Amino acid sequence: MCEALLYGYKAGLDLGTVLDTIGGGAAGSWSLANYAPRILRGDYEPGFKVDHFVKDLGIALAEARRMRLALPGLALAEQLYVALSAQNFGQKGTQSLVLALAELSHLDWQSEACGAAGQRSCRPVSVWPGVTQQAFA
Repeated sequence: MCEALLYGYKAGLDLGTVLDTIGGGAAGSWSLANYAPRILRGDYEPGFKVDHFVKDLGIALAEARRMRLALPGLALAEQLYVALSAQNFGQKGTQSLVLALAELSHLDWQSEACGAAGQRSCRPVSVWPGVTQQAFA
């Protein structure tokens, strides 16, 4: 879900339209319906805290190791959330993963600007090469 939002953002798509499009089909999920709108509003307050999720992921990985079960996707997810915690977002909600992923690509993720203007969605527009600002749909 976070990756879909970042993809749409980087592609210059209207993120509300992206959510409507993928949310109504097979890609729809509880996380997409509940967390994506919060991300667009810049709402990273926890339903479930990143630090608690890191702890739970660690428990699951330890148990998988004990069972000699390879779960590379889980290990990657744990590392992404550890990075998010290291960026001082450990007390924020798990939806704040979008911030760590944006940082990996050096994206200026400014969903707060979209929510502050009372808009449902936003898209970046080029001001000059290499610089974007928010435009409201």
